[in-house]
Amino acid sequence: MSPLSSAEFAALMEGLGFDDTRGLGAGAEIVVGVSGGADSLALTFLADIWARARGGRVIGLIVDHGLRPEAAAEAAETAALLSRLGIAQRILRLRGLGPGPGIQARARGARLALLQAAASELGVPFLLLGHHAADQAETLLLRALDGSGPAGMAGMAARRETRDIALLRPLLTTKPGRLRATLTAADIPWHTDPSNADPRFLRARLRRSLAGRDGDGSATAALVRAAALAGRRRAGEERARAALLAARVALHPEGYALLTPGPIAPAALAALIRVLGGAEFAPSERRVASLAACPAPATLAGVRLVPAGRLGPGWLIMREAQAMAPPVPAIPGIRWDGRFRLALASCPPAGASLGALGAAGAARLRRRSSLPAAVLASLPALRVGEELAAVPHLGYPDERTCARVPVLFSPNEPAAGAPFMILDPGGDAEMSR
Repeated sequence: MSPLSSAEFAALMEGLGFDDTRGLGAGAEIVVGVSGGADSLALTFLADIWARARGGRVIGLIVDHGLRPEAAAEAAETAALLSRLGIAQRILRLRGLGPGPGIQARARGARLALLQAAASELGVPFLLLGHHAADQAETLLLRALDGSGPAGMAGMAARRETRDIALLRPLLTTKPGRLRATLTAADIPWHTDPSNADPRFLRARLRRSLAGRDGDGSATAALVRAAALAGRRRAGEERARAALLAARVALHPEGYALLTPGPIAPAALAALIRVLGGAEFAPSERRVASLAACPAPATLAGVRLVPAGRLGPGWLIMREAQAMAPPVPAIPGIRWDGRFRLALASCPPAGASLGALGAAGAARLRRRSSLPAAVLASLPALRVGEELAAVPHLGYPDERTCARVPVLFSPNEPAAGAPFMILDPGGDAEMSR
């Protein structure tokens, strides 16, 4: 099987929105998740050539997952290999997974979260992942077994935007055999994770059923084509949903929304509920169908729908008080209730926490805002011990203090196909896909 050429890789990157006429720009960085396996190493090698030609550079993020005794040594060897290739690298250590059910799925989720956090810390807006055609085929089979709907059967997205970075999978249509051939041609060794072929894991059994170690089987090709068709359909639906939400919904940085009167598409209402509830996934369209067809006072998935009253016609949608998370330690970057992120550059005083203002706090600060009491109670507040220290959205205790305590409405990373909001206490709202 032939290696993947630099020109072919450049075409794949262009398909993800990188126009060669603009390039990356001098000094620009892009990070790649590197496991030490053939797929991610080939991606790192090709991405490095691509980035250098466009004025940028690659940083390899190597995850030592700690699930096997040799994992730390393999991470160190991978770092040394990248160093010999002139590629910057950084080892990230993942701990605390432990044995138990769903270990592979838990490890994948934890690795991705660790990679995203490291990319955000580095201030790099793009994270490349090495999923290829066979991975996409396996994903479709897994989702079919789980009973996924049309959106899920689009498989992994080639480009997915999160709050801080874009996840890029340029190799989703590339056969893994071509990636191994790329490394062989460049005389680059790689590690093989034995768990990838362990029949105890469902994904490994599905991998074997697809046949064709190089990803050149007819079943793999058919599944990749099906994912591409479903992906185009899903993208069209997302654009239509985003346009509908932009026309019907006013989003506010305090974490609530106003919906104009009348029925709304169930998918749009489900996406809005996910955002305002800070949930990882939207409720099913079946659960919201009757409410979307005829909006009425209701509580669903940790979110309340009530008449907007003095705020105008239509409906006020806000967080349910009983569903909010307990306070969390106030450390830089901490996320509370799946909705708000503390963007401090340095740690607040010892014992500080971030949590809901609550009914008592809302009553105390009632004169500072015309918002409904239930919305006020759901605002994030910084406390030191039991003392209320700051409520940034209300400018309490004063604007100077709150400028030093930025708290952003930043819901959890969306599931594929779910719109999400980025809001700033002093700025505008943006709906993104």
